[in-house]
Amino acid sequence: MFIQTETTPNPATLKFLPGRDVLPAELNVATANFPDAEAAKASPLATRLFAVSGVEGVYLGSDFITVTKAASRDWTELKPALLGAIMEHFMAGLPVMNADADATSAPAADEQYDPADREIVLQIKELIDTRVRPAVAQDGGDIVFRGFERGVVYLHMQGSCAGCPSSTATLRYGIENMLKHYVPEVSEVRAVQ
Repeated sequence: MFIQTETTPNPATLKFLPGRDVLPAELNVATANFPDAEAAKASPLATRLFAVSGVEGVYLGSDFITVTKAASRDWTELKPALLGAIMEHFMAGLPVMNADADATSAPAADEQYDPADREIVLQIKELIDTRVRPAVAQDGGDIVFRGFERGVVYLHMQGSCAGCPSSTATLRYGIENMLKHYVPEVSEVRAVQ
């Protein structure tokens, strides 16, 4: 098994490409975000990665794994251990997610908006899903709609996007400008946890 790695715009995050599905379609989970070891209990793979000292976050995409490290750790130390853990996990044929896990990255219940704004929200979500999410997935991250109130769109950043030094510029100059262009009701975009 050959695992490729890619840097991301976030120096604290590295993207691992195992050359196979990480979250196959039959799992009915598009992405899974594990901001800490407690959340990782839903995934044997994420749990294994958190066992490597210095791992602070794990994000699983359809065909990639994004790992965020502690600022005090160096990739030259962590990368071999992470590559080994990923390889051992897949070679052993272990599941990526527990059978009873519900690790969807953006449950609809977490979305906040006035039902009167439903059409606006559908436009915003369509633009995010078709134009934003594919681009940030290439960098090992994700951006998820969380709400819309009085012209402000609230987005949650995951994977390499969370804590990325360029995330503010991405939100302000990329996503906000695009949404304002296509959806005149949008006045601002803000990141939320």
